[in-house]
Amino acid sequence: MARTIGWTDVRDIAIALVERHPEVDPLTLRFTELHKMVLALDGFSGDPKASNEKILEAIQMAWLDERE
Repeated sequence: MARTIGWTDVRDIAIALVERHPEVDPLTLRFTELHKMVLALDGFSGDPKASNEKILEAIQMAWLDERE
C-alpha cells in the first residue's frame, strides 16, 4: 500500500516534486502554482484548504535544498 502524504510532510513533498518536475526552479513558481503541483502529486491526501503561505514556503525551500 502506498504511503499517503499531507501538508506537514514537507521533505517528502519536496522529494516528490524534484522527481516529478526536475526541470522546474522552485523559486520561479507562484505559491498558487506550487499549491496545484502539490495537490497533483501521487499519494497526496491533504486538504487543499489546509495549506498556507508558511507551509508553501517551507515546501519551496525544501525543494530547493533537494535540487542541490
